[in-house]
Amino acid sequence: MKFHGNEKWSIYNGLASTAAANMVNGYIPLFAISVLGATNQQIGLIVSLPSIIGMLALIPGAIWLNKVQSKKNFAVISTFVARLLFSLILFVPFLGSPYAAWALVILIALLNFPGALSGLSWQSMIGDLVPEKRRGEFFSSRNRYNTIAAMAVTFGTGVFLQQFDKGHAFPYQVLFIAAFLFAAAEVYFLIKHKEPEKRKNEEIVEEKRKKFSLHLFKHKPFLAFVVSALLFNFTAQMAWSLFSIYQIKEANATALWLSLFSVTNQLAQIISIKWWANAADRRGNSFVLFIAAAGMATAPALTILSANLVYLTLINLWIGLFVSGTNLLLFNQLLKASPEKGRTNYIANYNFLLSIVGFIAPQLGVMLLNGLGMAAAMNLISLFRMAAAFSFLFVALKLERRVMAETI
Repeated sequence: MKFHGNEKWSIYNGLASTAAANMVNGYIPLFAISVLGATNQQIGLIVSLPSIIGMLALIPGAIWLNKVQSKKNFAVISTFVARLLFSLILFVPFLGSPYAAWALVILIALLNFPGALSGLSWQSMIGDLVPEKRRGEFFSSRNRYNTIAAMAVTFGTGVFLQQFDKGHAFPYQVLFIAAFLFAAAEVYFLIKHKEPEKRKNEEIVEEKRKKFSLHLFKHKPFLAFVVSALLFNFTAQMAWSLFSIYQIKEANATALWLSLFSVTNQLAQIISIKWWANAADRRGNSFVLFIAAAGMATAPALTILSANLVYLTLINLWIGLFVSGTNLLLFNQLLKASPEKGRTNYIANYNFLLSIVGFIAPQLGVMLLNGLGMAAAMNLISLFRMAAAFSFLFVALKLERRVMAETI
């Protein structure tokens, strides 16, 4: 598939963004635990607090975005501010214990305010710039390139960190500086996008009038997507903190092993993402999304079967096969279920609800860990995930066919 114009700049933008994120994000738990001495509670807050801040950002964010003439400029500004705030983590180790760990928690939470605005504006912008008929193939290709970049950056970062004592802050500070340089390139490529002619005033007025409203959920395809997606995201995010805690505290994984976990996961995504896109074209997005979500449901239960690092590497290979499909198909389903007119409001409403889920779910996961232990908590989460995955099957077999029949 050949890319020109906006699609080409989106590919470059994605590569720079992926490099910046994967250089540091995957190692934040290790940084927090090994360098700053963070507790399980603080790790849980690092995962969950950004969601509640993001939720607060989406309320004014959707209003601001509907007022602006250029979604691209909005995305550029919010992305730059988010990346600039992230670079401030460079100075956190200088605060010392016990303030450093709490400073990291607070800073990661706060930077998600512009981060949420960045994500909302990018999703709305790219939905306008890429025609629906090209989205499946384009996003599968973009995700594949991003995953290759993530794999290379993650492995290189793991090798770099392995050269230092895991309790030293210096190598992480080097990474924060390098990540900011990639983030600057990300913003540059975002600026290079070209928007279509400014929207007509009546279209902008219509979007302003909608803002946040229950009226949006009267659109049946969107409602069906929101219910099933939130159910699955809730059960998926319950385990986010637990994976890191298990790998670092129980399996004693070093930075190099963490990078190997990520690399094998990303390698599986590269191998499988084209298959998921083609399968969705043949069988329907919702049905194939059910298969991907069901595969992801096995992750927590399989992870805690052994603390052997080679075994955990292989499990991450297995999980990656389904992560690629879930990420691709969830985003495609969101765009498909959101009408073109007023899409920003639909996406904002979904992200608003997703932020609530993202705050509650990791905290509930840590509560299960503290109350039941790692094995019981992870097995329960696998069962919850599997039950949620069946909601996509229900949408595929019942709701989508019913809506299709009503429109004929």
